[in-house]
Amino acid sequence: MNSKSEKKIDLNNLTSDEVMKYEIANELGLLDKVLDSGWKTLTAKETGRIGGLITKRKREAKKEQE
Repeated sequence: MNSKSEKKIDLNNLTSDEVMKYEIANELGLLDKVLDSGWKTLTAKETGRIGGLITKRKREAKKEQE
């Protein structure tokens, strides 16, 4: 039997990328869904939107540093 144990989300011990991901999920109204059921419950459209916004923000941050 192959059973995957789910990791509990530790909101106090996140990398800067993870913080951004959770902030964006919150802005899109998806944070409660993620905290209740995990990232795997999001649709492809929802995860794509989060990924797109992460990329956009990273690009903007890089531009500001230049």
